Amino acid sequence: MQDSDATRLNRLLAAAGVSSRRGSDVLIAAGRVTIDGVVAEVGARVTPGQKVAVDGRIVHAQRQIYLMLHKPGGVVTTASDPQGRPTVIDAVHVRERVFPVGRLDVSTTGLLLLTNDGALADRLMHPRGGIRKTYHALVRGIVSDETASRLAAGVDLDDGPTAPAEVRVAGRDAYGSVLELVLREGRNRQVRRMCEAVGHPVRALRRTGYGPLRLGELAEGASRRLTERELTDIRRVTGLDVEVRSAHARRGRQAR
Repeated sequence: MQDSDATRLNRLLAAAGVSSRRGSDVLIAAGRVTIDGVVAEVGARVTPGQKVAVDGRIVHAQRQIYLMLHKPGGVVTTASDPQGRPTVIDAVHVRERVFPVGRLDVSTTGLLLLTNDGALADRLMHPRGGIRKTYHALVRGIVSDETASRLAAGVDLDDGPTAPAEVRVAGRDAYGSVLELVLREGRNRQVRRMCEAVGHPVRALRRTGYGPLRLGELAEGASRRLTERELTDIRRVTGLDVEVRSAHARRGRQAR
């Protein structure tokens, strides 16, 4: 058996839809994961034919699912909610276990990716990835070009100054202004806090883009699977396409 045939345990659990790789490490550290009946350690590797179990239940591989949801308002971005509110998992109808990539607050609508691909989810959510997230915000008041420039340069929040962003005024009328903001950060309620900091509280917020993905005409509450082109693009921006090609190349050399 070649060492390259072994897979890191947290990656295997993520691919099986058990949890993200970080979440899988938590399960492993808690002693809830076994390999061939032996309690596993964080960092363990698994070779083909070995049996992995979580809480005594054998983990089986499942096909990977990639869904785009136009999250409605009033829906929480969790798998379950102790208050009984509808969740994003309730909004999609697939047999496989999926989880949301990142969060949108309960009032925010727009593009949300759900998957059971833990490796991809980790890459997308990691702060070092700097994945672009595009929002359209309807705010109170008439936003001047100077204020938009101030938002773009960064504003001071209670958890520190924001990183430079792309901000433009997409429209103005008697009821307020529409801003398009492109961020590479993912702080809690960041857009709302940024706009409030410059005196223009958000009235409505929608995410329209996530990396190369675009919400387009997808109706609120509707979901669809990513196209092959979208999946290729999202793997490219996370660097996973390079890893896949490298793995195929290694297998090809071993076969020869």
